[in-house]
Amino acid sequence: MKKCFAFEIAMIAFIFSIQNLAFAEPSPKDSIPQQQNVYQGIEEITGLKGTWNDDKTVFKVTHPRSDVKVSVDGWQIPPFMGLTSWVGFQKNPKGGMMVMGDFVLFQDEVNPAMTVALENDLDVTALHNHFFYDEPKVYFMHIVREGNPENLALAIRKILDKIKEIRQKNPEPLKTFGLTHNPEKNSITPKTIEAILRVKGLSKDGMFKAVIGRNTTMPCNCEAGKDMGVNTWAAFAGADDHAIVDGDVAVLESELQPTLKLLRKSNINIVAIHHHMEGEVTRILFLHYWGIGSTTDLAQGLRSVIDIQHVTNKP
Repeated sequence: MKKCFAFEIAMIAFIFSIQNLAFAEPSPKDSIPQQQNVYQGIEEITGLKGTWNDDKTVFKVTHPRSDVKVSVDGWQIPPFMGLTSWVGFQKNPKGGMMVMGDFVLFQDEVNPAMTVALENDLDVTALHNHFFYDEPKVYFMHIVREGNPENLALAIRKILDKIKEIRQKNPEPLKTFGLTHNPEKNSITPKTIEAILRVKGLSKDGMFKAVIGRNTTMPCNCEAGKDMGVNTWAAFAGADDHAIVDGDVAVLESELQPTLKLLRKSNINIVAIHHHMEGEVTRILFLHYWGIGSTTDLAQGLRSVIDIQHVTNKP
């Protein structure tokens, strides 16, 4: 009860300090106590200790992943060597704060953590690896958002709580999605998927693949399209009632967040977010995915993503 009461008091002080910070005149001396209250509130909400960088005006909280032992190339790597989640809070000239961060995640944490981030209005901007020959495999999820410091801190806390919940249930990271099967024979019906995706595909050995092109212009003023890798594709294996789909979605920057939300809503797992090119106009990002379910459900999930793309797709 005492701890809960203390947290509530801290929250009240935090909200009050945010309101003052939002309406106060921009005097550095006057804002120091208010800033301190805000940063103390961030620590209380996230449950993480932070440090203030006066030169960069950034308050940064960190979370070393010491709960799971990780080896890279046979060497047990300490959190100091790049296994520490972090989130930086910086005052936004437009009001409130801007937050950026990087979460150290194991494979079974990635999609649950991403879902929580997206549901709490954080933008997920990258998902990738930093190591080779790591055991268990480690991934890094980058987030960014502008807004009220309290809401931002609460969103961070919810991600941390989800990670903690997963590790309490299974102290060692899982090595499977839990629904994967190894089909002895593939028997995908193309016409069902083609009707939903509205594109003709290619069949091989009972599997099916569809490719939908997009266009961008490279620095050489060359137009790059489907055959140069600027495309969304989906490959299906297994049976119609229990299939595996994997693929890649090419998105504009403005389409990334809604695409992630739609795929997660369809229970399709995100396994990477990155770029394939540099200097292209319009900029294209790529997200890779892996899903398990009926071909109808999986194709409908992908169709919802295609529907939000604001260009004419060239099948």
